[in-house]
This record gives sequence, C-alpha cells and structure tokens, in this order.
Amino acid sequence: MSMTNVNTTHNFAPLKNDRLLKALRFETVDVTPVWMMRQAGRYLPEYKATRSEAGDFMSLCKDTARATEVTMQPLRRFDLDAAILFSDILTIPDAMGLGLYFETGEGPKFKRTLRTEADFKQLEPFIANDSLSYVMDAVTSIRKELNGLVPLFGFSGSAWTLATYMIEGGSSKDYRFTKGLLYSKPEFLHQVLAHVNAAIIDYLDAQIVAGAQIIQLFDSWGGALAHRQFVEFSHQYNKQVVAELKKRHPDIPVVVFTKGGGLWLDVQADSDADCLGLDWTMPLDKARVIIAEANKGSNKRTAIQGNLDPATLYGSPDSIRQAVKLMLDDAYATGEKTGYIANLGHGITQWVDPDNAKVFVDAVHSYQL
Repeated sequence: MSMTNVNTTHNFAPLKNDRLLKALRFETVDVTPVWMMRQAGRYLPEYKATRSEAGDFMSLCKDTARATEVTMQPLRRFDLDAAILFSDILTIPDAMGLGLYFETGEGPKFKRTLRTEADFKQLEPFIANDSLSYVMDAVTSIRKELNGLVPLFGFSGSAWTLATYMIEGGSSKDYRFTKGLLYSKPEFLHQVLAHVNAAIIDYLDAQIVAGAQIIQLFDSWGGALAHRQFVEFSHQYNKQVVAELKKRHPDIPVVVFTKGGGLWLDVQADSDADCLGLDWTMPLDKARVIIAEANKGSNKRTAIQGNLDPATLYGSPDSIRQAVKLMLDDAYATGEKTGYIANLGHGITQWVDPDNAKVFVDAVHSYQL
C-alpha cells in the first residue's frame, strides 16, 4: 500500500511556496529556488545563542522546541525556498550504541568503534520511531511551525558515510580502517553496510511519515572511494534507499548528494534519484550533458542541485553576485529555466557573514536568463 500522503494525517497547512518542488519536476518556475546546506548553523549569532542555552549540540538536537527554533532562524533572515530538519547525520550510529560526542575543534567522535564481528554483534537494535523518536518529534514540530511557508527536507547520511564514521571512530583523512576492511574483509564491510542501509530506509520512511516533504541523502565521503569501489560500496546502497522510498512514497522527491562524486554522474543517474547534488568541482552545464546522456532512451529526467564553493561567501557582495551569475549561466546553458536548485557545493561555514549569505540568496532570485 502506498504511504505517499500519510503525513497529511497531521493536518499540516497547504504549501504556499512550491517552486523548489516544481523545479524538481521540471515545471516552469518564476525564479530559481535556493536553500543552503547547513543553513541553520554557527554562522548565525541567534543559532549560537540557542545552542548555548541547550548546553551542547546533541542536547539541542533532542530538544524539540529548540530544534524547531534553529530550523526557523535562517528563514527569518533569508528568502529561502526550503527548510531542512535540524539534526545530524550521525544520529543512527549513536542510536546503535556507539556513543556520539563532540570534541571542541575536532568534530564528532564515537566512544566505541565497529571493526570486528564482535563489535557488530554488540550494536543495539534500531527501530527509527523508538530509537530516534526525538527526530520525528522535531520533523512534525518544524512542519507545523512552517505553516506551509516552504517545503521541509528530511535527511540521512549514506550507508558508506555512516559506516566510515562508525569504523574510524570519527572523521578521517585516509579512511585507514574502513578501506582496510574494504580490501581485506569486503564481505564483513558489506554486512555492515547492509545493516546500516536498512536503518537508513527505516529512518527516512519515518521522517516522511512525520512530515518531511523532500529527502536528501548525504553521501559525504563517497568521493573518497576509487571508481569501481564507489559503485560497489556506496552507489548500490544509495540506489536501494531511493528504490525503497519510491516504492513506499512515490510522490516524495529524493536528492542524492555525493561530495566529490561529479565524475560518476552517469552512474548516479542510475539511482533514479529525482535530483543529484554537486560540489563545486563539476561545471553545471557539463553535469546536465552527462546526466541527459545517461538518461537517453528513457522517460527519466534528473534535476541537479548546487554548487557554489562555500568559500565564495568570504568575498565581496559584487564578487558573490558575479559567481552566482556564472553558476546560473551554466545551470541554464540549454535555455531551459527549470530542473535546477541553487545551493552551495557543501555546507555553509561558521565564518561566513550572514549578510553575505543574504547576497547569495537574493542574487539567485534576481537572476534573469
């Protein structure tokens, strides 16, 4: 049975601004839709104040009222076309018992790692609505607070990305332990990835039921893989997520973002994602051509999202406007102004002046072909 409209049981307000959804469907849009990855974050003084009140990052994520508040903060400053759930990609491994914590200046870490069969057997059972009920509470609360203003993104990390954190115990530059397993014990790594992927599907399904209107899968470390290994250890799992969500919720768009994955756009088009996110290393006009060629012979059309270098926002207002113009010129090189969502090529950084973020958003909206 299709669960497409299940979140309407919450009696959410009808959507007022649907240009982002229209762009994903390749329908005509009045202006280019835009949002920013990590748009609720440390570059905003009001976010830092709310996080300070909460005590720490995870306490903020688990506080429904404050998670709702920080999600809404960028929408009060900027004319954004989407909100994104305030949470973290590492909620699943935390719920599986690995003990997520944050070291100042060092990013996320885990108290325990997953490197052996014994570690695997000690993972706690995962049922999204039980293990991460606070996330679903936040999704529903945010959707109600939005009152139809813009659509709401739910999200998760990809299986490969979550597994790297679980195996390494935190961020990594060389993925020593994960790639060690990949080449020495690939069957075990596939066992881990399959287990994590089942949790991701359950988690994203629950977010949609709670009120998420679009889903983004963050394959943040997919680009660290060699090309054949990308297909086997990342792409095939992302494809499974998209297929399962499409089966359960055919009207909910799915965006897949692989950082460093521009070389594999033809492969990623095979995922049947509605949209592929791009970092700043891939020209958008070239991306359109590659994806169109990959989709040739089918009725499928795949939108793109991205891809301004976040560091562009350290520049002057004029330089930001010029960079936006060049990016959108590439995005619309065919002359068709749809099938595209403007965004940064990765998350906005904590050092960006909020006024410069506003210049970016406004420049996207004011662009004319």
